[in-house]
Amino acid sequence: MKKTLLALLVGMLALTGKAQHSYLSAPGVAVFYPANYDASAHAPSPIFEQELYPIGEVPADWKIRPVYSQTEKEQVVTLHVGEDVDLYGGGEVWGSLRRNGKTIEFWNMDNPYYSVDNGTHLYQSHPWIMGLRPDGSAFGIIADNTWRGKMTSDKDVVFTSLGPAFRVVVIEKESPKALMQALVALTGNMELPPMWALGYQQCRFSYYPDTRVKEIADTLRYHQIPSDVIWMDIHYMDKFKIFTFDPKGFSNPKELNDYLHAKNFKSVYMIDPGIKVEKGFWLDDEGTAKDYWVRKANGEHYIGKVWPGPCHFPDFTRPEVRRWWSTLYVPFMAQGVDGVWNDMNEPAIGDGPEVSMPKDNIHRGGEGMAEGPHLRFHNVYGFNMVRASRDGLLLANPNKRPFVLSRSNFLGGHRYAATWTGDNKSSWEQFEASVPMSLTLGLSGQPFNGPDIGGFVGSTNAHLLAHWTALGVYYPFVRNHTTENSVAQEPWAFDKQTLDICRTAINRRYRLMPYIYTLFEEASVNGMPVMRPLFMLDAKNPAFRTEEKAFMLGNDLYIIPRWAPEVALPEGNWNILKLEDQDDGVQPYLAQRPGSIIPMANLYQNTTELCTDSLTLLVNPDAEGKAVGTLYEDARDGFEYRDGHFARYELKAETFNKKLNVTIRKIEGKDEAKPRVLRVGYVTDQKITYSPWTAGETVLMKVVKDKTDMLVLKGLKFVEPEKNE
Repeated sequence: MKKTLLALLVGMLALTGKAQHSYLSAPGVAVFYPANYDASAHAPSPIFEQELYPIGEVPADWKIRPVYSQTEKEQVVTLHVGEDVDLYGGGEVWGSLRRNGKTIEFWNMDNPYYSVDNGTHLYQSHPWIMGLRPDGSAFGIIADNTWRGKMTSDKDVVFTSLGPAFRVVVIEKESPKALMQALVALTGNMELPPMWALGYQQCRFSYYPDTRVKEIADTLRYHQIPSDVIWMDIHYMDKFKIFTFDPKGFSNPKELNDYLHAKNFKSVYMIDPGIKVEKGFWLDDEGTAKDYWVRKANGEHYIGKVWPGPCHFPDFTRPEVRRWWSTLYVPFMAQGVDGVWNDMNEPAIGDGPEVSMPKDNIHRGGEGMAEGPHLRFHNVYGFNMVRASRDGLLLANPNKRPFVLSRSNFLGGHRYAATWTGDNKSSWEQFEASVPMSLTLGLSGQPFNGPDIGGFVGSTNAHLLAHWTALGVYYPFVRNHTTENSVAQEPWAFDKQTLDICRTAINRRYRLMPYIYTLFEEASVNGMPVMRPLFMLDAKNPAFRTEEKAFMLGNDLYIIPRWAPEVALPEGNWNILKLEDQDDGVQPYLAQRPGSIIPMANLYQNTTELCTDSLTLLVNPDAEGKAVGTLYEDARDGFEYRDGHFARYELKAETFNKKLNVTIRKIEGKDEAKPRVLRVGYVTDQKITYSPWTAGETVLMKVVKDKTDMLVLKGLKFVEPEKNE
């Protein structure tokens, strides 16, 4: 049926001749086609979960309309958005949160510490821009184009492409929240990840041999640093050949993974796309026999150099290749592997032009996708790879939620993989830059993201690691990772003070896990970022639109770095959570929104041990003495929640006669309400007053109204950071 509708649509477009064609595909969503649109050069779109079909005409008063033109080399689309608009988005980009006056190139590239072309194109491409008007209304623009191109964002948003003319989608909504919901309705939902993927994760290039991996696991537990995942970089492989294990250093991967599992760790292993050219290597022999490789323009199999030396590269545009690739994970995951890390998948090729394939290489497509050059498919090479990898993890473990991390991706790729911001540098500049980078990814439909904590390239120092860890635990993805030949940067690597700071920060992450997991469930349903810019609170406040050092974790926690004294401050009783007896001067301030309730767990060492039978409910009442919150719970892995096997709870607080009454009540889901022991943490200015532990669904405690209520955040102490590189 869909193919028939698509054929009719293409035919309709052909009949329009030189006329531009447009339609509404959903309320507030307009699709615009150029007169010379060629569907075979673009369809099927990787961006949209389903093809876009007409439901009506674009209103005559539609605000933003594209103007199509072309030069000798480029297709050009110009959209006038106005001078009083603040622009955001563009995916994985270097620079400020506000994107006015910026140019981004859409050409995925292995770009260590963002050094090439001033970071104007990195590892991923997201041809998307969103704008906020003074009245708080929002719009978004999608260029449905995978070919190499650029986007300039100013009073005119201009997309260019080296490929054929492409369609543009414009979304108009009343708020940034409604815009994010509209974006996810078009691009699809992120699958709810397993809870273990939200914990602290330790990595290095590389931990070798397997005894070193065990030592890292033992040391994390010895120092009582909550943690869930240890990562294996490429040295676990036999001579860097993917889907193999080094016979000396990783001779028994099943035993290693069993060891980690016994200590409640999960393992994630790297799989790159390059397959070593070697007769007798079963994987290369099989792919060659089946003709599964990307071809050169002359029809020969393309060979490029990566870690193993000369490599073939699977043509992931072909459905049969993706199916084959997915089957490779079955015996690999059977060794006890829990998650997969797809790296070098821009693709990065050491001896290729611009560190990648020649642009005239041929990808053969299939299932409605026409054959085309690498110039068209380069930006979605990683996208198609993680698509196949995710299928492989489901094939291997159909009852477990797959976790795939990818360096390269494309708009819409959140359906298949989480991401990190690539090979950053151990520097204060790139530490600060990680905030707007992660915020921008969230605003571009990729909620599960984060940087390498401590920095990857170069050597960090104790001061930088302490501050980066202290702030990094509030990113959606939390991983400490560094390169080979750098100094060690595990939390214990420097001194006791640094260790204590890192452990305190990670403890906070785990105590807040019920709140964080609830945020991820929200992101999986409606596309709201887990890590949000301040303007999500109030899109009309101009001071909030440029804030890029402090950020929101969900809707109820404002994260203020200790090195950022000039951040925008919301009004009202945004009280600071004092979670520790002593202030180390590094932990960010956590300001809780008035009228909110935040569920918090007791301290534990991993998500497997997490027990929410005992919960602390942090309550910061509003001016009327009321507060509300939400708690979502399920099995933390598997897919039973899709059939309603979860429990959603309403948290509610009311004040009367100097008493605070707090209740937790199940409002949705098939799972039985959990019997609990509760206590209330009544939040005032840098003070939490706790009630006794009480069995049941209700806690009643006496309160004294805080004299600082309804005052703007004040009296915060900041530090002058050491920014020596």
